[in-house]
Amino acid sequence: MPPSETPDDPDTPDASVVAADAANAADAADTGGTDVPPLALDVDGTLTTPAHTVDPRIFEVLPRWPAPVVIATGKAFPYPVALCHFVGIPERVVAENGGVVCVDGTVRFEGDPERVREAVAAFEERGGDLGWDGANTANRWRETEAAARQTADETLLREIAEKFDLDFLDTQYAYHLKSRGVSKGRALLTVADVLDVDAGSFVAVGDSENDAELFQVVGEAYALSNADEVAKGAADHVLEEGFADGTMAVLSDLLNRA
Repeated sequence: MPPSETPDDPDTPDASVVAADAANAADAADTGGTDVPPLALDVDGTLTTPAHTVDPRIFEVLPRWPAPVVIATGKAFPYPVALCHFVGIPERVVAENGGVVCVDGTVRFEGDPERVREAVAAFEERGGDLGWDGANTANRWRETEAAARQTADETLLREIAEKFDLDFLDTQYAYHLKSRGVSKGRALLTVADVLDVDAGSFVAVGDSENDAELFQVVGEAYALSNADEVAKGAADHVLEEGFADGTMAVLSDLLNRA
């Protein structure tokens, strides 16, 4: 039974226990004795704490997961790559809400970044401010889209998005302008093709509207308790737990079902 449907759930599983279960599943997988699914995991609000820091438990669990782990985020390309590096998992990344795919040495870009740049220029010409400091590390290494703080003028940004035929996303952490048709879901199909894995075999966990299209292409989708209504509406299960607590509960449940 999925954790979201268990009214009397125990406390969130201990990371060392889940990691040990994952290691055992990996050993069993080597002999064809288990069926643990590949994962597509959001970052902010999913692998993090309510204080927006990376939950240290993922450093124990994800390296031992016996199936592919894909980090699927709205963050700029270098951030999820660095996360994979420090966690100790292969660089299998969907970045910038699907604008960048990096998997097993292959990098692909989607969308029209020049149109996005023109839209940002038009936004700023009309008095808009993306809201970042001078370093603008949110966008400095962004390849395919643009992100604005949620203090930015949402009405104007939506108007600009419509004028330039772009999508506007509110991920709860930032506003994004991206090319139409670009999504985490479409990007995961590319990842699955490179890995020669059925996208429908993936389990996804996320918390924002940018995860909704990802949820549509995977076999099983979980929205955390801190998810927005769009993500909850697209998910197969809505968890009682939030942030990394909910993700850990899902991973423990998947191992118990394998």
